Amino acid sequence: MKEVLTLHVAEGEDGVRLDRWFKRRWPHLNHVQLNKLTRSGQIRVDGARAKPDTRLTAGAQVRVPPLPDAPEPGEKREGLSDRDIAYARSLVIYEDDEVLALNKPHGLAVQGGTKTTKHVDRLLSAWGEGMERPRLVHRLDRDTSGVLLLGKSPAAAARLSGAFARRKALKTYWAIVAGNPHPQHGLIEMPLVKKGVGDREMVVPAEPKEFGAQPAETEFVSISRAAHRATWMALRPLTGRTHQLRAHMKAIGHPILGDPKYSDEKAAELSKGLQLQLHARRLVLPHPGGGMMVIEAPISPEMKAGFDRFGFDQHEAEAEPFHLIPRRHHR
Repeated sequence: MKEVLTLHVAEGEDGVRLDRWFKRRWPHLNHVQLNKLTRSGQIRVDGARAKPDTRLTAGAQVRVPPLPDAPEPGEKREGLSDRDIAYARSLVIYEDDEVLALNKPHGLAVQGGTKTTKHVDRLLSAWGEGMERPRLVHRLDRDTSGVLLLGKSPAAAARLSGAFARRKALKTYWAIVAGNPHPQHGLIEMPLVKKGVGDREMVVPAEPKEFGAQPAETEFVSISRAAHRATWMALRPLTGRTHQLRAHMKAIGHPILGDPKYSDEKAAELSKGLQLQLHARRLVLPHPGGGMMVIEAPISPEMKAGFDRFGFDQHEAEAEPFHLIPRRHHR
């Protein structure tokens, strides 16, 4: 592309980072090239210099300078192998023109990091680049399996993200925890804060006015018990804090089994040989095109190992187990 363009940010792209906005349209551009264009002032937003992490607003004008050409077909470039593409497609549990839902496996990160090269965000190239690339609208921890939802256009992603932000998305997680929670159902209202604990950062209970504390609410229902040893539970986060379910269950004395970070001596003993027993089972929310959609993810092999150990039968669970919960508080 040799000419200068002035493009407007679409309504569905409100809040997107400048570098991501460029990558959606010109996926062949790399970070070095984008950084050079922003540092030199060739890329501008509403006439002003901008950084790669600048958040764009709907209607903003972006000056696009002449850009390097994309590689010719057949030129060697980094991308997904046929095996990667087949693997990405194998994760699909629902897809239409606006929505993509994956059954994220245990151990697969949602986004990359310094030492993380295999992640969901990279696998999304299986659906194309630029405007064809699906967009993440929420997150799951690396070791949590289950429903991961994406929008297949900026407008669909914006509507889905809005449903999560306005608490219109009803999330049901399955977990196996140590011991038997009492009462058997209720609401945990407990602020959480990130803190350094030993040599790691953890999310821990906080006082409401403590610096950095965030309100956090979780509904819980006991589905089945394995004597006094363990309980299969349905958990519903009403807020979306980092490690919320894991931190809340540990705080009330019933850590999720297989959790190397939020555990205690009893849970560690019960967890031998098990991975994290937390699965995003079900998601109910408005479809971007209208109506409601219900998406369920089959349990992972890791979760099935826990069910087998304690004798739980996944078919015993109600689809919607939270309907009779009285509001209770744990401090």
